[in-house]
Amino acid sequence: MDDQNKNLILATALSFLVIMLWFVLFPAPEAPIEPPTEVATQTPDATTPGLATEPGAVDGAATEDVGAPKPADAPRIAIDTPSLKGSISLQGGRIDQLSLKNYRETTDPDSPIVDLLSPVGSDAPYYALFGWAPGAGLAPEMVPGANTIWQGQQGTTLTPETPITLTWDNGGGLTFSRTISVDDKFMFSVEQSVQNTGDTTVTLAPYGILARHGLPRDLKNFFILHEGGIRMADGELTETDYDDFDPITGVKTIAVEKDGWTGLTDQYWMTTLIPRDNGGFNVTTLRDSRRDIYQTTARMPTQTVAPGASATTRLEVFAGAKEWATIRHYQNEDGVDRFVDSIDWGWFFFLTKPIFAVLHYLNNLIGNMGWAIIGLTLLIKALLLPLAYKSYVSMAKMKELQPQMEKLKEDAGGDKQKLQKSMMELYKKEKVNPASGCLPILLQIPIFFSLYKVIFVTLELRHAPWLGWIDDLSAPDPSSILNLFGLLPFAPPGPESIFAILSLGVLPILLGISMWLQQKLNPTPADATQKMIFAWMPWVFMFMLGQFASGLVVYWIANNTITFTQQYAIMRSQGYKPDVFGNILDGFKRKPKKDAAEAGKGKK
Repeated sequence: MDDQNKNLILATALSFLVIMLWFVLFPAPEAPIEPPTEVATQTPDATTPGLATEPGAVDGAATEDVGAPKPADAPRIAIDTPSLKGSISLQGGRIDQLSLKNYRETTDPDSPIVDLLSPVGSDAPYYALFGWAPGAGLAPEMVPGANTIWQGQQGTTLTPETPITLTWDNGGGLTFSRTISVDDKFMFSVEQSVQNTGDTTVTLAPYGILARHGLPRDLKNFFILHEGGIRMADGELTETDYDDFDPITGVKTIAVEKDGWTGLTDQYWMTTLIPRDNGGFNVTTLRDSRRDIYQTTARMPTQTVAPGASATTRLEVFAGAKEWATIRHYQNEDGVDRFVDSIDWGWFFFLTKPIFAVLHYLNNLIGNMGWAIIGLTLLIKALLLPLAYKSYVSMAKMKELQPQMEKLKEDAGGDKQKLQKSMMELYKKEKVNPASGCLPILLQIPIFFSLYKVIFVTLELRHAPWLGWIDDLSAPDPSSILNLFGLLPFAPPGPESIFAILSLGVLPILLGISMWLQQKLNPTPADATQKMIFAWMPWVFMFMLGQFASGLVVYWIANNTITFTQQYAIMRSQGYKPDVFGNILDGFKRKPKKDAAEAGKGKK
């Protein structure tokens, strides 16, 4: 077995091993727990600086009154923007009903639009709350909380052109107002004010809460994707899985000195609290296991309001789709610190970020994400061309040196040390690097994983069509050889079936063929082990990648096709003409039977 083939087999085996790990580590999603009807109550933290610490204060959390009417039944103010529709409940002044106009549950144009936020009393409550935590001299009922009934302009609609204002008088000298505005995308601005008309100074702290009852219904629970809590605290990103939320009895407070945000993130959607005052804020992320409520809280510093004075604070709420361009705009134009990092770029962010940026640019240029993936493949192969050129030149020279290498093997006999020394001298003399052939293959591994990450986590690939039957590049090829690609009148098994791996679509089959043809640039190995590995490898990959996202398979097919063309052209330029057709025929030849004499010798 020559060194060139050893290196190639090693690189291919490494690729196979790593991809297999990605394939098998698909934990089944957990069933969601039945949602409770209350919001978690947080124990006050007397050591938290700048916050209300009066006994009985909830320090920025909220309590749901079980006897109070549910927010779903309370009076509401409608929300209607180019991107969102929903409503605000006057019970608590909460944003708790929100749907994304431009996104649907499936690729069917008649399927329901995506629901993001839902009120208490629905199947999956998920909402944003705002209020004031009481300080010294104030009882909890003297500040607005989760069940406060606000006075609002009923019959009006919150739009980008028409903000709304809610008011509440506590009857004890404090008048609260809340002005909510929204842009044409996904950003709400919540301005909270308090006017002190009494005769005593009061202290109180504004807060915002994102609360989710139970786990998300569409939780992927897949290690490549982060779902759960996410926060940015003075330039440091922290991701917290739902399993790792602080218990309500042991909540840790994170102090943010200047810039930051906190939120809950799904695969494609996100809600985020972004305090806009310069005094910093504190963050807690907790789970009330008794009622299975997950929440994150942003609590701004305590305000001291003298008689006749007022205080105002502003908090922004992102609630919508994780569109790269939109989030990038909020980061660059509106100063939301490192907001693009709310997209889960992973450990290989130095590859995933530029890969997606190029994909986004090509998609805008071409108008189709499938062709953009092929364009990206061309660019990557162009960047790696100098390395590939050296590799294929070296491979061509290795083929030319084959007769000399066979002669050295004969001369060395069984002396492996002598053979190795002779081989090294030959490589040095002919300026050939036998290891160069596997380097381009190894470089493809991190690129492959980075593209897989991009396709899995970025919204722009969701429901992105390519051509014909491929209407979602983030999903597996929907065609199946089991029903002859739609000719037979029955549906192929779904991904939950154990037979799904046999349900090969057109793209995986083309992938296997492209890998098989690429192998035929080289003669069939004489060694039986090599021959078996090379014979099975394309078809193993075909079945492995059959249930991967179509976009990833499109990339792999394009990569194989371009590699085949490059290798064939470069090897021919070096005087070696690959006999592709002859190698194909040779692969079908049967191994000659041993003659009777050899058979007889073998029995002795």
